[in-house]
Amino acid sequence: QKDEEEQEETNCHHDNSDGTNNNNNNNRRKTVCPAAGEHPLQYNYTFWFSRRTPSRPASSQSYEQNIRQIGSVASVEQFWRFYSHLVRPGDLSGHSDFHLFKEGIKPMWEDESNRGGGKWIIRLRKGLASRFWENIILAMLGEQFMVGGEICGAVVSIRFQEDILSIWNRTSNDQTTTSRIRDTLRRVLNLPTNSIMEYKTHTDSLRDNSSFRNTKISL
Repeated sequence: QKDEEEQEETNCHHDNSDGTNNNNNNNRRKTVCPAAGEHPLQYNYTFWFSRRTPSRPASSQSYEQNIRQIGSVASVEQFWRFYSHLVRPGDLSGHSDFHLFKEGIKPMWEDESNRGGGKWIIRLRKGLASRFWENIILAMLGEQFMVGGEICGAVVSIRFQEDILSIWNRTSNDQTTTSRIRDTLRRVLNLPTNSIMEYKTHTDSLRDNSSFRNTKISL
């Protein structure tokens, strides 16, 4: 019995990036694995996409209905194959978001891995989102933040007047960790020292039902 449970925990499938997979046993936990000869990432990651009509009031239920898993990657090679076919954030229109989170973590405040955490927020003028998004996710996949398993994922949010980057971590009250994440963001994005960066806990986001406060664009 124990051997079967261990097998279920480690069972792999190759993701087809369209929501389907080649493993028909739905009782097993599905995950992606590096192919032979590929360079594995330290963690598997899942891409998500969401779009909503701004005039409609947001709620946890409507948000969960709008968010869609679009593919998972386990190696450097899988990432580049998948990423090369994605629309760049700067080419998206309307109220759209790309999310890249560790496999098994939903990009929602209520997720168990996110509940006690928060996020650093960087507001961008239009035209910068694609380059900054690529830089931030490469830093995340390359473990440049050096905070162990604290990083949960990253989000790029395309809006009409501005675009917004955020990186989520597990523990909002760990000031050493949040400060290291902030300093790494400044470095990998080459941010000016006077750039405005905001940290917001997911508890605050849940309280006011908003991801971002009304602060001015920083870049």
